[in-house]
Amino acid sequence: MIDRLKTQISFLVMFFLLIAVGLFQSWSLSLAIFNLCLISAIMALGVNIQWGYAGLINIGVMGFVAVGGLAAVLVSQPPVLEAWSAGGYGIILSLFIVLIVVAIIFLIRRKIKKIVAKRILIFLTIIIGLVLLNKFYDPAVSSIEAINPAKTGFLGGAGLPIIISWIVGGIFAAAIAWIIGNVTLGLRSDYLAIATLGISEIIIAILKHEDWLSRGVKNVTGLPRPVPYEVNLQGYEWFINLISYINNNKLSKIISIDEKNELLRNLVIESSGLFVKICYSGLLVSVLLIILFFCNRALNSPWGRMMRSIRDNEEAANAMGKNIFKQHLQVFILGSAVLGIAGAMLTTLNGQFTPGSYQPLRFTFLIWIMVIVGGSGNNLGSILGGFFIWFLWIEAEPMSIFAMQLLTSSLEESSLIKSHLMESAPHLRLFIMGLVLLITLRFRPKGILPEKIRRI
Repeated sequence: MIDRLKTQISFLVMFFLLIAVGLFQSWSLSLAIFNLCLISAIMALGVNIQWGYAGLINIGVMGFVAVGGLAAVLVSQPPVLEAWSAGGYGIILSLFIVLIVVAIIFLIRRKIKKIVAKRILIFLTIIIGLVLLNKFYDPAVSSIEAINPAKTGFLGGAGLPIIISWIVGGIFAAAIAWIIGNVTLGLRSDYLAIATLGISEIIIAILKHEDWLSRGVKNVTGLPRPVPYEVNLQGYEWFINLISYINNNKLSKIISIDEKNELLRNLVIESSGLFVKICYSGLLVSVLLIILFFCNRALNSPWGRMMRSIRDNEEAANAMGKNIFKQHLQVFILGSAVLGIAGAMLTTLNGQFTPGSYQPLRFTFLIWIMVIVGGSGNNLGSILGGFFIWFLWIEAEPMSIFAMQLLTSSLEESSLIKSHLMESAPHLRLFIMGLVLLITLRFRPKGILPEKIRRI
């Protein structure tokens, strides 16, 4: 009962913080923060599945998020037919070569028993594969990237509704997690963290430099939306009538027809942006609730109890006949899939794919703070952490500037100390994040909403 009350109070405080932003800053900003908080909460759930359930340290979070963002491009963008004609078949052939090389290496590892012969055959297979790739891949890439590079210069996508990419992003991230997990999950926890960070950097470097796939640092803009466009809403009769009905008291006080029409036009323009953000909120909340439902079912199932037993004592679980590697691989794939879904949702919300914006250390650090502050092992705690930390990340700058203004109010405008403090105020964001983390670890080491231990 006390735990439930703490949870309710925590989320109620978070709700009032968002309301306060709407009242004192703007409702558009409040909704924008709310939508990003929802996506942050989903990312935190993905990390919580890996760390809170199984104790796996994944520092490569941004790599899986970026893969989800790429899925949004590959699903929603129309195919560039000229680029496909110029080099698409070369890319497909290169992909087949890679798959054949991987299959041959797999067979060599399975069939050849002698270590020396095995290594020689694998080495020769890789060399031959690289020679073939160099023959087909490089000319294909050059041909594709030469097709109108200012606007396209890549193959494009499937031209499907972008909301499908939310599922595809999860599948892409899960597939990459399966490959990474088979290579890295045998490592000790600290080596696993370093390996996942390195792989994340590799993924993002590929997305930055392989223009034929993602346009690289040129970015993909103007992605389609799963919600209406503001300019279209402003022309819909039902929307204009709705805004007129909501603001009837305000409009009725104006006598002049021209002034009333001008006010209504401004209200429609302002409300269209809010309506679009509310539509996004509805979609994001739906996905968050679905993921939360399945996470809770998994956590409270025999599988979840087994994962926690492996997390708490691997040796004992291994002695009971549990396949530690297999279970770790499962949970690593599931958590990465959730991160891929969140990545596709973030790209959809932004309306653009910018590989340069994925900064593994900075944003991975933020997501881990969300899980630690909220409470690892507790799904609701991770969601609360996602909301609170992202809210603080956005509002830290204006709060710091306001605090510095109060602190230096007695100083003259020409004071060098005042100008230095005011210029430094926006950079206090990282300091505040670190301070929140330290305070949490000192006074609430298990998080605001700690994991519930059920005794059977």
